[in-house]
Amino acid sequence: MLEKTTRMNYLYDFYQTLLTPKQSSYMSLYYLNDFSLGEIAEEYEISRQAVYDNIKRTEIMLEEYEAKLELFQKFQERLNIYEQMKEILQQEANSKDELLSMIEMLEKLD
Repeated sequence: MLEKTTRMNYLYDFYQTLLTPKQSSYMSLYYLNDFSLGEIAEEYEISRQAVYDNIKRTEIMLEEYEAKLELFQKFQERLNIYEQMKEILQQEANSKDELLSMIEMLEKLD
């Protein structure tokens, strides 16, 4: 569950501008502010089921955006390459070729 929450938080960060204000509000309350479905339903004076349905549809939309745009995947790849570059630099055997290769990998992500 924690892994899904973390993933949804990242997807929300990347794609929140593509959501409607209502979708964005529900996702923010549920995932970022840790509101329960009941608390959100009470806040908006709707049923708990309506909140659940909206959040599930929005999760699917976020996953579809990620499948097409791959912003989160590229973000993770960048982090991985940066970590590898740090390790190379810390080894004091600075291999310019390795670092140049990694920089090229980063450039290809865009």
